[in-house]
Amino acid sequence: MPDAGRVSGGAVQQESGAARASAAQEEMPRIPVTRRRAILFAAFVVVALALLYVVLPQLGSVKHSLDRLNDGDAWWFGIALVLELLSIASYIAIFKGVHVPPDSPIGLRESYLIMMAGLAATRLFAAGGAGGVAVTAWALRRSGMGRREVAQRMIAFLVLVYGVYMVAMIVCGIGLYVGLFGGAYGFAITIVPAIFGVAVIGVFLGIAVVPEDLERRPRWVGAGHQRASLWIRRLAAGPASLSSGVHYAWGLLRHPEWALLGTIGWWGFNIGVFYASFRAFGEPPPVAVLVQAYFVGMLANLLPIPGGIGGVEGGMIGALAAFGVSVGLAVPAVLTYRLFAFWLPSIPGAIAYFQLRRTVSHWDASLGEGQPLARSLPKSVPAYPGAGE
Repeated sequence: MPDAGRVSGGAVQQESGAARASAAQEEMPRIPVTRRRAILFAAFVVVALALLYVVLPQLGSVKHSLDRLNDGDAWWFGIALVLELLSIASYIAIFKGVHVPPDSPIGLRESYLIMMAGLAATRLFAAGGAGGVAVTAWALRRSGMGRREVAQRMIAFLVLVYGVYMVAMIVCGIGLYVGLFGGAYGFAITIVPAIFGVAVIGVFLGIAVVPEDLERRPRWVGAGHQRASLWIRRLAAGPASLSSGVHYAWGLLRHPEWALLGTIGWWGFNIGVFYASFRAFGEPPPVAVLVQAYFVGMLANLLPIPGGIGGVEGGMIGALAAFGVSVGLAVPAVLTYRLFAFWLPSIPGAIAYFQLRRTVSHWDASLGEGQPLARSLPKSVPAYPGAGE
């Protein structure tokens, strides 16, 4: 994609040596590990796993599900594994296409490490992916990228990836409600998620009209109220950064490259894992039902629990039940999906977390030897790829 490394016009200036030194001093986001915290987290994971994989299958109509977990089709398990690897590859592609500018020290290996380390951090930090966001931002800063550009690229990444999420809920929700995809399903499980998707998209479209240089515009109060002026400019910085990220995402869509297919591949291959998990135990529900139940269940990641453990599984099973899918089939399918998509990548993710620290140390050593880590930014560049054409 031409000009893929461009960022906000007039908003990003060449970083000074002091700013580079400040970035090099930033510490990797960590969790303060105490004995009590470690014991509580371990206990939570054990209880969650016991509930999901032992207690739940023994309840009522799903009592036979525990046996079914041992009787799944190994062929479909293998397909699920391949699809999971393809979903990870898609995520790396979109990460590199959005986050990595030309001449950056972040190559394919580093993109893999940052992505997998962020995945591991998401398992441990706060809900909603906050851990992964913190680790990604830290790695990008240590590669020599300025704070404003980091924020812009990360917002664009979220807009692109979760835009697909919201559009899928809208299309499948409305289609399932009116019978376009076969059958007619309840308002709560179809239209309500669609309304949520419309609301989220509406919010970001509204943010897009905010001037990207809002906080740098003339002060709204007199010189005698400098403190108030400073606070106003600080409050304006958030919406301005969000607007810049939304515009950057739109610029990427206007001048796409193959890496942007990762936005669809990430979700598509994950849903493929979900489908394969169903096929391992029986006949899956219609594709639109599968997609809607998947995305509705994933909303549980917003709950304040590590990695959405328990919440996502319960949300998916509940959504499938609302669509009339047998709970006895939904339980082993959902637990198998989470095994491939959540638990399986956690081990390489934890390894990548520590490998990333060593990689960043090499970057710091190169910086100390006077070797540039990343490209020097021009003093004034367009707001998004192709904006200056």
